[in-house]
Amino acid sequence: MAKPIIAIVGRPNVGKSTLFNKLIGERRAIVEDTPGVTRDRIYGEGEWCGREFVVIDTGGIEPKTDDIILKQMRTQAQIAIDTADAIIFMCDIHAGLVADDRDIAVMLKKSGKPVVLAVNKVDKVGQVPFEFYEFYELGFDKDPIALSSIHGSGSGDLLDAIFEELPKQEGEDEEDDSIKVAVIGKPNAGKSSIINKILGEERLIVSNIAGTTRDAIDTKVECEYGNYTFIDTAGIRRKSKVEEVIEKYSVLRAHTAVERADVCLIMIDAKEGITEQDEHIAGIAHEAGKACIVVVNKWDLIEKDNDTFNDFTKKIYNALSYMTYAPILFVSALTGQRIQKLFEMINYVNEQSKLRISTGMLNDMLNDATARVQPPSDKGKHLKIYYMTQASVAPPTFVIFANSIELFHFSYQRYIENCIRETFGFRGTPIKIIIRERGDK
Repeated sequence: MAKPIIAIVGRPNVGKSTLFNKLIGERRAIVEDTPGVTRDRIYGEGEWCGREFVVIDTGGIEPKTDDIILKQMRTQAQIAIDTADAIIFMCDIHAGLVADDRDIAVMLKKSGKPVVLAVNKVDKVGQVPFEFYEFYELGFDKDPIALSSIHGSGSGDLLDAIFEELPKQEGEDEEDDSIKVAVIGKPNAGKSSIINKILGEERLIVSNIAGTTRDAIDTKVECEYGNYTFIDTAGIRRKSKVEEVIEKYSVLRAHTAVERADVCLIMIDAKEGITEQDEHIAGIAHEAGKACIVVVNKWDLIEKDNDTFNDFTKKIYNALSYMTYAPILFVSALTGQRIQKLFEMINYVNEQSKLRISTGMLNDMLNDATARVQPPSDKGKHLKIYYMTQASVAPPTFVIFANSIELFHFSYQRYIENCIRETFGFRGTPIKIIIRERGDK
């Protein structure tokens, strides 16, 4: 389920960054009493009443300005508005209702997005000053929320109002039994071309200009192999090279696409080989606990000999040493080489990520593993492993109860993970192992 995206917009210096920090529970945005401090959009995650969300902190909007930096801030705020599922529009009760607030209100109404108006700096709890009521003139459907972003009062009412505007998460995707497949990679790795080949039509814009796909696009596919939703994402660049504001917006969409996915296809350009940026992108999917397939595209353009396949495979696994569980498929979006094989592999790794092993079978494997390689000890104290159980799937998560977390070294955890894979498979999916000391809840 995609997390809803909430953008905080308003004039400079109305308290947007302070509210952002409150909502995500950490001091990430720079908070300073100077207009224009937040010149970029900053992303963070929060939770309210069991629902997670992504919040965007934007630079202040000054609708009518010739200042270059303020113009860029306005452009970025507009992109944040376009990206968001709902918008918090912040005003300042000390400044009162000003002309720029009215202009921003018009801009927000044109967006068609749900908007909740927050009147900030109402610092006396339960005492709403008379000036508060002039903000009703802006003409939004919902009543304004009195807020103090410094003290946090009113933020709960604000989030309640926002989530009333958003569709309910419960059961939202119940009827959709398709496998969600996120296609991720650097710009121009062939992500859109792969989906077009699968569809047999030019559904997505395909060009050799990096950054053509600026949003996540969902494409439904029904075929003999099953039902799929392919999520084509904008190419993820290095953060240091993300100069265009739209590129930063694309990175956020790629992250949310990975969260929604069951399976991630990590696209690598065979002509370029695996790069540091490919490692970063693969890490996003790995950290999210998603089943993964490394898809090497443009394989038809590579001159081959008897060692080419093995050498390329070895280079990929050397670079992606943390995810040697991921199968590699060499394809060509241009010729269609091995495209049908892709469906079989998607089905396989999706099933592997949802595999559940009984506690009895797990402990038989564990007893065998500890008999072959004795658990570590330190200063006469021996690690004792009592039992193991599977807590969840996608990714497969195992809880091991032992007498000491400290003695359970990372190397031995990795050994146990390798034994799990040798015995039960779990090809294509990361595995999570949680160690609990006996007596821990």
